[in-house]
Amino acid sequence: MNSELGGRADHYSGPFVWCCVLAATCMLLFLLNVMLWLALPFLLAVVLYYLLVPPMSRLVLAGFHRETAAAIVAGGVLFTVALAAFLCSPWILSNMGSWQELLGRYLEGGATFVRNTAVMLEQKSSFLRNAHLNDAVNNQLAAYTEKFEQKHVAGLLISLASWLPSLVLAPFLAFFFLRDGRRFKKFLGRAVPNAFFERTLYLLHEVDQTAHRYFQGLFRLTVIDTLVLGGGLWMIGVSSALVLGLIAAVLAWVPAVGSVLGCLIVILVVSTDAPSQPLLAYGAIGVFIVARLLDDFIFMPLTLGRSLHIHPLLTVLMIFIGGVIAGVTGLMLALPLLGVVMVVGETIGEVVTDPRLRARHRHALALRDRLASEDLI
Repeated sequence: MNSELGGRADHYSGPFVWCCVLAATCMLLFLLNVMLWLALPFLLAVVLYYLLVPPMSRLVLAGFHRETAAAIVAGGVLFTVALAAFLCSPWILSNMGSWQELLGRYLEGGATFVRNTAVMLEQKSSFLRNAHLNDAVNNQLAAYTEKFEQKHVAGLLISLASWLPSLVLAPFLAFFFLRDGRRFKKFLGRAVPNAFFERTLYLLHEVDQTAHRYFQGLFRLTVIDTLVLGGGLWMIGVSSALVLGLIAAVLAWVPAVGSVLGCLIVILVVSTDAPSQPLLAYGAIGVFIVARLLDDFIFMPLTLGRSLHIHPLLTVLMIFIGGVIAGVTGLMLALPLLGVVMVVGETIGEVVTDPRLRARHRHALALRDRLASEDLI
């Protein structure tokens, strides 16, 4: 009988198993939010691991030892990143002033768009005109943009600098995942009773495949979002529509928050490049609203949800539950955590409810006791 909410077609997961799966997922989301300084580099290390597994596997098939192949691949990535940073740092430093000026221009364009929108709303509504909406908006914009660099940019740079030591852990974790992944699996396998050994191997394989399917689904979702957003922006006449769509699609890896940030970036660009066409910015907002609805209720369940074998309804609900429990962290990690916990919970449920496996385990314990006490008798 097939599972109603998710999972594979060769067994049925009862309501008790699924309640345990959902409870464990919520608990893990809470713990990860508390230990975000460790969860973020761990997540980045997992992403690097799945990106570097294919080239390392090719080196192993070519005759290299696994440890040597892991060192070559990880060292090559670190060398490439360090070389790129060394070569790009002079260009970044030389253009820092122009980027600051460009940022100020885009912020001014966005502020002008907000002011014009407030004036238009006052003209359309007597209630907003009596509430002096335009004056309130101007005061808020003046307070926000005054010394913007000192108040916001400096704080952002300090926050990034405080996270840098934690993020440095990511490449080291990825290297040890590549080198010692099989040792960890063997370590777990030796600790499991022989009766459950096959199920344990299956569990480890399924956890690995679940994480792999999640990143494949995330890539498909990014491609779809890029095409939908880029096509929609191009249809309303926005320049560089595909580039803006790609930026917004990558930012959408952080559900809800990333989409809002991507929309703000597009509005700033459109309102600055075409200040005399406010309808263009309103059209861009409409495109993002439509894309967001399609993403939440169609694209994400059909890509990430289907990749993880999770029902679309449960996919949408877990995204909202993850956001409530752990904020941005929960939005990012709700689905992959649910997929992994789902595999673990279903496998444990199979073991607990399988009388054959439990009988084999009891028989093995009885044989062990008999062999241990034979010479004593």
